[in-house]
Amino acid sequence: MNCKGQLIDLSTPKVMGILNITPNSFFDGGKYKNEEELLERVSKMLDEGASFIDVGAYSSKPNAEFVSEEEEISRIIPVVNLLQKHFPDIILSIDTFRAGVAKACIENGAAIINDISAGKLDDKMLETIAKFQVPYIMMHMKGTPQTMQTFTQYDDIIKEMLFYFSERIAAARALGINDLVVDPGFGFAKTLEQNYDVMKKMELFQMLELPLLTGISRKSMIYKELGTNAEMALNGTTVLNTVALSKGAKILRVHDVKEAMECIRLYSKLS
Repeated sequence: MNCKGQLIDLSTPKVMGILNITPNSFFDGGKYKNEEELLERVSKMLDEGASFIDVGAYSSKPNAEFVSEEEEISRIIPVVNLLQKHFPDIILSIDTFRAGVAKACIENGAAIINDISAGKLDDKMLETIAKFQVPYIMMHMKGTPQTMQTFTQYDDIIKEMLFYFSERIAAARALGINDLVVDPGFGFAKTLEQNYDVMKKMELFQMLELPLLTGISRKSMIYKELGTNAEMALNGTTVLNTVALSKGAKILRVHDVKEAMECIRLYSKLS
């Protein structure tokens, strides 16, 4: 994967650390009250082994409130500039489904775009990625963050997801986009049982011949099943990250970098 001229080898799985700068994210929303706390958080994730930092300024949790594009840009650009100033070698991924936000962030030095909608919520997204030729993470979702949990009807969820990705990959390739990553979208337009069905059969997505990203960190599919909460979901996250690695995941998107790196290291001893 080519990130601003730096080639990232995904033959060994990598960790993407999550930096939510939204006031309402399900786990760490509103946690960083000033620049010092934010920089401390990112420094910790990089020291623990994160290859990428994924910055999001629009919460995509179920029923998340709408945020304007202008507000999203005003939240995220200062953080992009701040992180690059303090960590010149950082590889920043931007969690957005808006082409305008993606363009502004890439022009300010971001290296990857992570789109929960795979271009379906903004018809200019794919052409923007093609113009800048940055790696593009395309996730499976139906509807919007506000409506996705009403779109959980599937005849065959894996078959429908593979069709979805095949169509989105073809659209991206037609525009000349090179570096693509696939994210099954755990928690997005899926019931609790459907999430586990997808995890159980996740190796089937390898037929797309693209790197797989798994983002299950502290999600409700873990804590609802265990009858706890997001704060108590680290152990469950580690269990499912291990399963994801066994199913072919090449990037783990997590809140807890140290534990994910340990997971990769121990799993690699067995493979």
